[in-house]
Amino acid sequence: MLSRTADHLFWMARYTERAENTARMLDVNIQTQLLPQSVEAAEQSWRALLGISELLPAFDAKYGILSRKDVLDFMVCDPANPSSIVSCLTSARENARAVRGTLTTEVWETQNTTFLEMATLLDDGMLEREPSEFFEWVKHRSHLSRGVTIGTMLKDEAFYFIRLGTFLERADNTARLLDVKFHGADGEQRTASEMDYYHWAAVLRSVSAFETYRKTYRDVITPERVAELLILRGEMPRSLMACLSEVVDNLAQVRNDVSRETERFAGRLHAGLRFNSIDDIMQRGLHDYLTEFLEQVYELGNRVSRDFLVPLVA
Repeated sequence: MLSRTADHLFWMARYTERAENTARMLDVNIQTQLLPQSVEAAEQSWRALLGISELLPAFDAKYGILSRKDVLDFMVCDPANPSSIVSCLTSARENARAVRGTLTTEVWETQNTTFLEMATLLDDGMLEREPSEFFEWVKHRSHLSRGVTIGTMLKDEAFYFIRLGTFLERADNTARLLDVKFHGADGEQRTASEMDYYHWAAVLRSVSAFETYRKTYRDVITPERVAELLILRGEMPRSLMACLSEVVDNLAQVRNDVSRETERFAGRLHAGLRFNSIDDIMQRGLHDYLTEFLEQVYELGNRVSRDFLVPLVA
């Protein structure tokens, strides 16, 4: 497959997944804002979200004073923010348009319809009236895109590059979501005593894992078990383990003459999850563990770009 075609497919999937995960992070913040807390704690929560998304400097440069409305505008509607939902879904559609001949009609129409409906919903003021409803729509469109891809596309290299982009992006975002919920904006680890049932129930619901947690543990919700579910449990579709398993499998499907080291790098990262325990991770420090994991996922993405895609311009 031509590297430019693979590049468009890979980034179409990454941008679609990124839009969904941005919606998930914003939605869980809105849900936890409904819990009793001080104004300072609420602001800290929004700053933590911007910080873990590496958008705090850009936000401060544009707005200065933090408010919920400005954060939502910046993270959802701002075309100057490349990680905003509008930017992600626009980029996903443009990448899909560039390779329409490689996609099935259903996949292309799903991407195009999502782009068109997004503009209509934002113009109608859904974000201001019912932000959670808008975020549910974003998640639904991402689910639809994945389902149509699995249900209509030939299982060839195009399909595998789409899946590779999806799970690299999901691993990155699951790690960021987990990190931001364990840590405040100042980067200090929060103790388990500060986390109540409703907080962690909201976090689990943000990754569609509340029912999964109940089936897996059948006990009270604790931060350590939430971390274990989202890091080490391969049965959980959005866990780091599940994502890296998919990355390794899809890399094997598209391997070429220069990708051996990238496959080994991904395999080592996957093995580190397979043979780890939540006790070891918590003893080391969850924030330090997730920080290192995010660095490795970033490096893995760079290696995939080098071996298969259009080289990144320095």
